[in-house]
Amino acid sequence: MTETNVLQPVAQHRIYSIDVLRGLVMVIMALDHTRDFFHAEAFTRDPLDPATTNILMYFTRFITHYCAPVFILLAGTSIYLQSLRKSKSELSAFLFKRGLWLILVEVILITFAWTFDFSYSIFILQVIWAIGICMVLMGIIIRLPYTLILIAGLAIVFGHNILDSIPGTHQGFWWDLLHNGNFAFHEILPGYQITIIYPFLPWLGLMMLGYGLGKIYEPSVDPAFRKKSLLYTGAGLIFFFILLRYINVYGDPLPWTLQDNTTSTIFSFLNVHKYPPSLLFMCITIGPALIFLALFETTQNKITRIISVYGKVPFFYYILHFYILHTLCMILFIARGHTFSEGIEDTAGIPFRFLIAGEGYPIGIVYLIWILMVIALYPLCKWFSDMKRKHRHWWLSYL
Repeated sequence: MTETNVLQPVAQHRIYSIDVLRGLVMVIMALDHTRDFFHAEAFTRDPLDPATTNILMYFTRFITHYCAPVFILLAGTSIYLQSLRKSKSELSAFLFKRGLWLILVEVILITFAWTFDFSYSIFILQVIWAIGICMVLMGIIIRLPYTLILIAGLAIVFGHNILDSIPGTHQGFWWDLLHNGNFAFHEILPGYQITIIYPFLPWLGLMMLGYGLGKIYEPSVDPAFRKKSLLYTGAGLIFFFILLRYINVYGDPLPWTLQDNTTSTIFSFLNVHKYPPSLLFMCITIGPALIFLALFETTQNKITRIISVYGKVPFFYYILHFYILHTLCMILFIARGHTFSEGIEDTAGIPFRFLIAGEGYPIGIVYLIWILMVIALYPLCKWFSDMKRKHRHWWLSYL
């Protein structure tokens, strides 16, 4: 095992610490989805409810909160780094096309991976949709001055929770699409629904801040300055979270409350709103992420090299892991004595085929399935990463 100890100027292409962080959140993300498909209590108990959860269940769910915000922040950083080697017109066109492509993938490939419903009676708009629509909008926004983008991103992230308290706004398709989300169901045609999990406004603000973050990764920036900036900003966000959450007046629509014991009170304090992501949600997830980027910029060893492979091909990994999980879920559903025809029936309350609320396995089995799946995906991700590195086909930039 080797470790580099000297800060170096950032490379012109890939940034190792970003790949490591992105890979880490991709691995963690799969844990939550594994829990959805295999845990016996996935659809019967809220793992974040202080009154009914335990430390392991709370941790299993809470740790996965870091995935979406970190990934969207780094997507904005990647856009800025691309702007260093592409013209505004080239980058704008790329973001517009890739954004539309991601929305199409969400609606067709990811929706089916979640549901295994050939009739497509429900379309799901979650993180890939959010990234896609934000990229489309960033295709326009990048033409604005850098300072204006940064200020607008800060205004959205720090101010969007004001909308929570405006009377009469918490209804309707367009409001859910813009800001509310939170698993809102809307009928688009008789027998067909769309569920909006990720509204785009707060995520767009975070992507704009990620774009602003990209400036400190310019080759001309002193690495020591970058490390100090990341550490101070990350620590400041964590401190800001603790202070604002304690005050309990703004930053999250769910106030924390004193519970019967200290552990449950901590659970309540940390249980911030993800759908949509509140200001406090973004503070407690992005703060530690920035500290990670500072501390791991110079760390290269066997573990980080393995994790970085997942971070180099996140889209490829994301699609594959869904299909592997749901296929295995289907196999185990039939192995438990159910028939295939039972599996494709519309189970009340769950829009996913081959799943029945209350059926499944203990959390230990969930962790085992997760670990084995991540290991099994490594050779495929390594192969695809090597192919992207060796070949410069235009279509590879969309995967």
